[in-house]
Amino acid sequence: MKIFLVLILAALLFTSCATDEESQSKTEAELLYNEAKTLVEDGRYLQATDYFNQIRSQHPYSYYATHAELQLADIYFLQENFVEATAAYTVFKDLHPKHKKISYVLFRIAESYYMQRPSSIDRDLEPCLGAIKYFYELLQKYPRSPYTKDAIKKVNSCKGMIEGREKYIADFYFKTDNFSAARYRCLDVIKNYDTKELKDHCVELVLKASLRLNEKKECVKYYHQLKGNVSKNSLGNVNTAYKNCQ
Repeated sequence: MKIFLVLILAALLFTSCATDEESQSKTEAELLYNEAKTLVEDGRYLQATDYFNQIRSQHPYSYYATHAELQLADIYFLQENFVEATAAYTVFKDLHPKHKKISYVLFRIAESYYMQRPSSIDRDLEPCLGAIKYFYELLQKYPRSPYTKDAIKKVNSCKGMIEGREKYIADFYFKTDNFSAARYRCLDVIKNYDTKELKDHCVELVLKASLRLNEKKECVKYYHQLKGNVSKNSLGNVNTAYKNCQ
């Protein structure tokens, strides 16, 4: 009987200690988190980063550990370290796909790519492709999110840069007398892009490039194949190019 009572008391003592330790850990994590949030608001990102990392290392199973991960990604973004922000948000998304703020995370991934886009279309536009990818994922999965309007606007901005680059490259080939490359580029644009102005320009350029290559039969062939893609506003220019081929 005495042994039984001793075991009960030991179990109660152990449970009490565990509860106390868990409560203490929670309290410490909460204090660290609140202090770190205040530091972020004050723009003291380096110190805030130290506090968030303490939460992750010392209290990895606490409620605040996951929030600390997201706050660290936010700090990268606030510091305009967009490459690091992209990586941090993406890791968070992969680790916590059902988190209540996942729409925000998707938006921030796309935003991080968007902020890396170049200032001119003659440079690498890979960040635009990344931005479009994650903006589209956001729009598809969370069409009613508060980020929808901004996402659509920035998708259109990125698409405009990409399409402008395609036109720039095709025109460059044509101006440098590389007519075969200009025609090939434009045929690819006509196949893969929907913007009327861009397609109109490329249909005309295909006919002009064929003429400059002295391939009049090809010019006529492309006219009959592609004229259905041309808007009314540009049909006159395309018809003129076709007459020159004849």
